[in-house]
Amino acid sequence: MNTPPPPHASGRLARLAALASAVCLLVSGCSFLGTAGDDADPAGASGAGMKVALITHGGKGDAFWDLVRRGAEAAAAKDGIDLTYAGDADPLAQADLVRDAVRDKVDGIAVTLAKPAAMRGPVAQAKAAGIPVVGLNSGIDAWRPTGLLEYFGQDESVAGRAVGDKLDGLRAQHALCVVHERGNVALEARCAGVRKTFRGDTDNLYVDGSDMNAVTATIASRLRQDSSIDEVVTLGAQYGLSAVEAVRQAGSRAKVATFDLDKGVVEAVRRGEVQFAVDQQPYLQGYLAVDALWLYRTNGNISGGGVSPVLTGPAFVTRSNVSAVARFAAAGTR
Repeated sequence: MNTPPPPHASGRLARLAALASAVCLLVSGCSFLGTAGDDADPAGASGAGMKVALITHGGKGDAFWDLVRRGAEAAAAKDGIDLTYAGDADPLAQADLVRDAVRDKVDGIAVTLAKPAAMRGPVAQAKAAGIPVVGLNSGIDAWRPTGLLEYFGQDESVAGRAVGDKLDGLRAQHALCVVHERGNVALEARCAGVRKTFRGDTDNLYVDGSDMNAVTATIASRLRQDSSIDEVVTLGAQYGLSAVEAVRQAGSRAKVATFDLDKGVVEAVRRGEVQFAVDQQPYLQGYLAVDALWLYRTNGNISGGGVSPVLTGPAFVTRSNVSAVARFAAAGTR
């Protein structure tokens, strides 16, 4: 039981409080009748102990997502974050992973929006639980309507249009745009962008991106059927290398260009087997997404003001500049 002080004691306490207030105005760092930790952020000013979930639509064994994960892990190590990574190409399964993170009461979620409709419900649940959610890689046209705080990635339509311009400069006439995942908004935007600016013909070819042998065979078959195709544009690094093999198998004169970069594509560009690669910097996407959640938690920062995406690409890697990124690719960060 707390016994109230007598009236004269209350008066003395009031005078002491006033004196303490005056002293605090003169002495830097003073906290009034308490300690600095009394009302500190539960995660601490440094964000130590903060839990973040990175949830993507990446499948197992995809080198692209290894780059995203490494970037995220680098940011987590710097910021003292407990990072969990999970990915599933099935949009419903990815949505369940987000719900799992909400149930685990993480402090922040970074998510890709390859299939935005599947993410609306889980993101709403996270927001209702007071968990900030940022986007990366896929969904540049959907992140704000979905309710995400920030977004880090490449504008795929802009990147596609830049590729179309590049093909015009290379005097290509007939491009085959290879889509390795139906319904993925980012991939569809890339091919649509190519079609907007490329003055030649552009055809889409849909393949099963989970079966690399089938990808190679399908591209080779199409090249044999249509000898007018003089450019194959793939939408992922490993598919670019499959296209190189498909061109060889078909005996085609077609050239190959690809979106995205890895060690294999760097070497293929160096050898002249791939004309150019579009680098969206996946390592940077993972790093920025995780670091942004830490900055929001510890300092209230919102990149892009919550209204503009933070662009990480496109950048073109060609034979003339590939040596500048080769050592980073060899280290597994580009």
